[in-house]
Amino acid sequence: MSDSKSIVLVHGGFVDGSGWEGVYQILKKDGFEVLIVQNPTISLAQDVAFTKRAIASARGEVVLVGHSYGGAVISEAGNDPKVTSLVYITAFALDKGESVSSLLANPAPGAPVPPILAPVDGYLFLDREKFAASFAADVQPNLASFMADSQVPWGLEALQGAVSEPAWRSKPTWYLIATEDRMIPPAAQRAMAGRAGAEVTEAPGSHAIYVSHPEAVASVIQRAAVGAAALAR
Repeated sequence: MSDSKSIVLVHGGFVDGSGWEGVYQILKKDGFEVLIVQNPTISLAQDVAFTKRAIASARGEVVLVGHSYGGAVISEAGNDPKVTSLVYITAFALDKGESVSSLLANPAPGAPVPPILAPVDGYLFLDREKFAASFAADVQPNLASFMADSQVPWGLEALQGAVSEPAWRSKPTWYLIATEDRMIPPAAQRAMAGRAGAEVTEAPGSHAIYVSHPEAVASVIQRAAVGAAALAR
């Protein structure tokens, strides 16, 4: 199943890499080497550098996976020659010159507004009281509460970092749309996936679908690994 592919998982804003544990366990059981990047989410450039270190340490060619803001990271870091394919998990598939900040500034009419608090010292947090409803509505309440209380500060520089050349323009791309996401509207996900020419899967789930439904997420990653291997032959 693994076909010598390595999987590199990139988390998004407000969280760290531990949320990938369920996906990690499934992929490891299927024989993949799986690496989880622990990005500081202070600036996009720094997160891209951290991700490239993980890519360099992988034993095989890499399927690069990003959740949410992690999509911005993989759009840039995915240009690394070891990366054979990209997987966006309800993520920002940014185009050249775009940043997460620029997309958030133009929300779709009627889209839910994420409960992001005003920045303090250049960092953002989600309102802890509204975290579960907006980010993790289908996650077990105790875990959603822990995620809210253990938030990682998200740097404004990370949101404002622009992509220089999106890797999805030159590499096979997969996208999982979480149809109950209240952070990135499903319509926006479909638009980004469409312009990226991604192979799209839709599944019911919140923004934290990688935590609540790891099987659905792992399935898309597995298909990307197999598809990338077939294209390389």
